[in-house]
Amino acid sequence: MNRLNVPQEGGCRCGQVRLKISAAPIITMACHCTGCQKMSSSAFSLSAAIPAEGFEVIAGEPVIGGLHGATRHYFCPHCLTWMFTRPEGMDWFVNLRSTMLDDTSGVAPFVETFTSEKLPWVATSAMHSYETFPPMEAFGGLIQEFAERTASA
Repeated sequence: MNRLNVPQEGGCRCGQVRLKISAAPIITMACHCTGCQKMSSSAFSLSAAIPAEGFEVIAGEPVIGGLHGATRHYFCPHCLTWMFTRPEGMDWFVNLRSTMLDDTSGVAPFVETFTSEKLPWVATSAMHSYETFPPMEAFGGLIQEFAERTASA
């Protein structure tokens, strides 16, 4: 398993919104739900959960898009790239679309979710798979295992 080097910068496709991470991910994921398929225009979305204190927008002003609900999905206002999500009630991390990073070599998905909605031809290298979302009680062990594996990478 690869380790993501920090600090690191990234940005949207057009470059008007730039961000910086100064903390390693808590966990990396691929989500196969149909919502992520539609929002990413792809077979799945990739994300890295970054501790909130280790994430900052350094240029531009992202706008809220997607469903405009309690969970806030942020996009570039110009190119409309889906950049990151701030999940409702979980302000301690930012769910960064890991493909926004300038160097994506260390962000393979550790967990894949919503495999029940996965396109039949899709495969990832994720070590753990869930038909929907992992139960909340599973996250402690997943986060610990992810930390151990990336520390030894």
